[in-house]
Amino acid sequence: MNIPYRLHSGKNSNLAYYAGNFAGFLIPDEWFRMRLGSTLKKFQSRNDMEYILDRVNYYCKLNTVTPLPADSPALGEHRYGKRDYPSSYFFDTYMFTRWFPKTLHWHHDFGDVTYVPECPSIVKSRPLCDDNTNSVVMKLDRNRHFTFIKDHTPFDKKENRAIFRGDIAWKPRRQQFMRMYYGSPVVDAGDVTPAALADKLGFPAEWRRKPISLYNHLRYKFIMTLEGNDVASNLKWVMSSNSLAVMPRPTCETWFMEGRLIPGVHYVEIRPDFTDLEERMQYYIDHPAEADEIIRAAHEYVDQFRDKRREKLISLLVLNKYFEFTGQL
Repeated sequence: MNIPYRLHSGKNSNLAYYAGNFAGFLIPDEWFRMRLGSTLKKFQSRNDMEYILDRVNYYCKLNTVTPLPADSPALGEHRYGKRDYPSSYFFDTYMFTRWFPKTLHWHHDFGDVTYVPECPSIVKSRPLCDDNTNSVVMKLDRNRHFTFIKDHTPFDKKENRAIFRGDIAWKPRRQQFMRMYYGSPVVDAGDVTPAALADKLGFPAEWRRKPISLYNHLRYKFIMTLEGNDVASNLKWVMSSNSLAVMPRPTCETWFMEGRLIPGVHYVEIRPDFTDLEERMQYYIDHPAEADEIIRAAHEYVDQFRDKRREKLISLLVLNKYFEFTGQL
């Protein structure tokens, strides 16, 4: 990958992420456990208590005590270097599990989860379905997913086109999109699947494009946010920009609460088969004031995730509720 892209991609720095997390090892776990009670009590005196409780109950929907399987691992076994999941999942959970007694047990399903686990489990993503109670969502793989951006170009000064850049390997809907819109005059569509894998999977060579920075997306009025294995990972930063996020209604959600996004309010909804994309684009080209209203609402939605102290408190309360409703507290 080229050096200019690495230096100016617009994404969060992996170096800073890992450096900060490794530095955290210098603080003994006992220091966090001693502060848990007083930290959780702060919730009761906050002006936004109802808002926080609403989010806690959204992420953790457990409402009856449901014991975990007998072989569920203890928090004391949660150590850096285990190879059954990426290190980012370790750090994003350890920064909160270290606040709780090591004798507590938990169950987790890490990665792109599109099913509901059989027992209450900590997950990054869950399907939007009638009963996903066992899927307890935490803010995982956050350095990759929770990127926000500053966009100084107003919507009406951008190109009347859409852009899609994404890895399409084993992602049938993205492959369908490429077949429909590669070479379209209204969509700049490109596949960033690594070349060797793209060749192995038989993707047309002309589809291939190099990754581009987030900033280079911003000259377009419309940015495609298409689900991959679970959610569209670019949705968060697109909604923080002055471009419109365009997508079918989501089927999965993460800490971003994609299930609470309202089509026509926070993003531009298109059909799952993408057939009305050009029609929807033209509507907002012709009605820029409505586009600006969606962008304003999207910015307001994103803003709720910017308060780091509140995000930490919500995460701790989610875990605390998880341990309560698995009969351990």
